[in-house]
Amino acid sequence: MVKLVATSPAAGLVPLRHGSVMLSEVEATHITSVAPLDGKAKSVSAALKKAIGAEFPDPNRMTGKDGARVVWTGPGQAMVLGPEVALKGAALTDQSDAWTWLVLEGTDAAAVLARLTPVDLRDSVFEVGHAARTLLFHMTATLIRTGAERWEILVFRSMAKTAVHDLEEAMRSVAAQAGR
Repeated sequence: MVKLVATSPAAGLVPLRHGSVMLSEVEATHITSVAPLDGKAKSVSAALKKAIGAEFPDPNRMTGKDGARVVWTGPGQAMVLGPEVALKGAALTDQSDAWTWLVLEGTDAAAVLARLTPVDLRDSVFEVGHAARTLLFHMTATLIRTGAERWEILVFRSMAKTAVHDLEEAMRSVAAQAGR
């Protein structure tokens, strides 16, 4: 009999450190897509605030904190990262097994990301609390700035190895350029 064993998407690939930058994976947790039904956006936002302390975010933003975050992922759509949610007035889809959730942090984290994404990452433009659906090299990703030198990156599970490879190559390049 074959026994299935759950593994994280980036198991054995991270953590990695090059220069001042560390790449790691967020441990398994719930990821739920939330799309308020027509006319229900305000009540869904209020229900999220009551349930997890984070409202439905404005475009290109996130609300909440570590352990309970709501991230804008498109018009009328967000992902709840952390707690499991049950809400009335919204289409909910469990996305927990579909994503790789990485963390890139350190003094040169923005320089690493700048090699892979077309998003303007300057502090004055992409502030802490901002989020974007964008490209990470050649794959779709959600990029979330959660700290001055901390970024969370979500890519499809099937792209975990590629994402780690691309990030590691950029990390090595930035570290070499900095002489670290």
